[in-house]
Amino acid sequence: MAGKQSQLEELLEPVVESMGCELWGLEYFAQGRKSMLRIYIDKKPDGVLVEDCESISRQISSVLDVEDPITGEYTLEVSSPGMDRPLFKLKQFGEYVGETIAIKLRVGFDGRKKFTGLLKGIENDEVILEVDAEEYLLPYELIDKASVIPRFS
Repeated sequence: MAGKQSQLEELLEPVVESMGCELWGLEYFAQGRKSMLRIYIDKKPDGVLVEDCESISRQISSVLDVEDPITGEYTLEVSSPGMDRPLFKLKQFGEYVGETIAIKLRVGFDGRKKFTGLLKGIENDEVILEVDAEEYLLPYELIDKASVIPRFS
């Protein structure tokens, strides 16, 4: 599955960037004959507008029709990462130091798979997370999913 996601990122990142946005990340789910491709875009400094999602969705649909990287039927969704933005790349973690994040690992680490805590930083290929006054160095390659926990004032 990761290979398909990498292939799709390589194909779609230039398309998204040519339209003034950043490919924040994507999720590809193969579900039998019907698949789902969810693309997250970001735009600095003002954020993503509905019009951005619409135009990028049309452009991506055209590219996918020509290149045909997904066999069978699929649903395409294009959206902003939102307040509880998922983190897809190690460098993205660096942008959220000082925020609370939730991490789910592919395999257990120190007897658990789920961690929620204060992101202290990144060191080499590890994410430093403080959970209940204890620091964990979580290897990036073990992270299945991660997202920022929104703060409401």
